[in-house]
Amino acid sequence: MGALCTLWLGLVLLGVLGALQTSAQAQVSLQPNFQQDKFLGRWFTSGLASNSSWFREKKNVLSMCMSVVAPTADGGLNLTSTFLRKDQCETRTLLLRPAGTPGCYSYTSPHWGSTHDVWVVATNYEEYALLYTAGSKGLGQDFHMATLYSRTQTPKAEIKEKFSTFAKTQGFTEDVIVFLPQTDKCMEENK
Repeated sequence: MGALCTLWLGLVLLGVLGALQTSAQAQVSLQPNFQQDKFLGRWFTSGLASNSSWFREKKNVLSMCMSVVAPTADGGLNLTSTFLRKDQCETRTLLLRPAGTPGCYSYTSPHWGSTHDVWVVATNYEEYALLYTAGSKGLGQDFHMATLYSRTQTPKAEIKEKFSTFAKTQGFTEDVIVFLPQTDKCMEENK
């Protein structure tokens, strides 16, 4: 009986420590003086890094997609992305709700029903934006993603390097940092 209590207490402590570690990982900096109006418009998803098993399985078949960021009446953002899936263009819209500090948003995952937080970590508004997303897909399944948005389909080498460095500082390894190949398909849908 004592061994079971000790085992249970150990598991509880590991869970608490895991939760504390997850909170610490979510401490990312925001773009200073974030200006949402300059962030609006068309972006291309040029780079991704994620701890998701789905991402690890599909990363080699993903291609660049186009997103349009538009304001909502409540100060949030509509993020409408068009991407190639099974040889057809598919469009999805996420509602990013303001979450306190400018540049910090949250959304509800349409697939998992869980809340994810999104931080605009760095942007110069005209060329690139680095975003970090964190959330949970269920008990013990934390989700983390770094995203490189670029205004063109061909981001400069120094921007790609900036993204790689950023992703590595968030704990992603080289094998899960991907620069998505260009495609002409589905790039005209949301102009």
